[in-house]
Amino acid sequence: MQKTGLKQHQEILKRLNNDEDYYGEFGRSFLSNSDIYYLLNNPLMFQQKQEKSPAFLVGGYFHTCILEPDKLEKFKVIKSTTRNTKVYKDMSDGELCLLQHEVDNILLMRDKLMENDICADLIIGTDGKLNDFEVPMIHEIEGAMWKGKADIINHNEKLVIDLKTTSDINKFKNSAYRFNYDSQAYIYSQLFGYEFLFIVIDKNSHQIGMFDCSPKFYESGKDKVSRAVEAYDLFFKTQDFDPKQYFISKTL
Repeated sequence: MQKTGLKQHQEILKRLNNDEDYYGEFGRSFLSNSDIYYLLNNPLMFQQKQEKSPAFLVGGYFHTCILEPDKLEKFKVIKSTTRNTKVYKDMSDGELCLLQHEVDNILLMRDKLMENDICADLIIGTDGKLNDFEVPMIHEIEGAMWKGKADIINHNEKLVIDLKTTSDINKFKNSAYRFNYDSQAYIYSQLFGYEFLFIVIDKNSHQIGMFDCSPKFYESGKDKVSRAVEAYDLFFKTQDFDPKQYFISKTL
């Protein structure tokens, strides 16, 4: 995780525009918000391959249908009520696939968002100035090199905007801390130099929420990032440290 010159910086960003590089071996040379959970809870699991969940797949389709609809064909959709049916098992070939009713609900959520004038303007842009979607960036934060890919960069409003779905929008404030959205907001505000805004839609009620970030929220995220870098440095940059000897010691 070395500092980069301007030319190298631009070349890295060009590569990170490609999803295979961003999420693959090349991208793993940078820390990202998805690493926070493991560095803070179990560094031994850092950057180990994790099984995708249905919620992850649904979130991916939701983002793609709004920001990159030309890439929707990469998702496999099966007309089945659950993932336990014979039809699903035969057609999925062991791969995690979307169910048709999940896609129908995602498209309905997309329509609800885009029918809201304020949401649509924030997402698409105004005054003939279109926003940038899926923008990668790297930067040194708290002594380590981090990467991020912003859903939306709204230059008119000077905002980094992230699209989220939630099962209960009334509990999103608490969920934001639990799912490390605070560290995401801090990292991305440092990467792009703009304030961070969440546009959220409830998967059940389709109620829309806009959540900006308080100084307390950013500070909580900064604390997580600092502790994550400390764990990374200890486990993966300290020459005499043997991770196999690590254990948790607490008094009950």
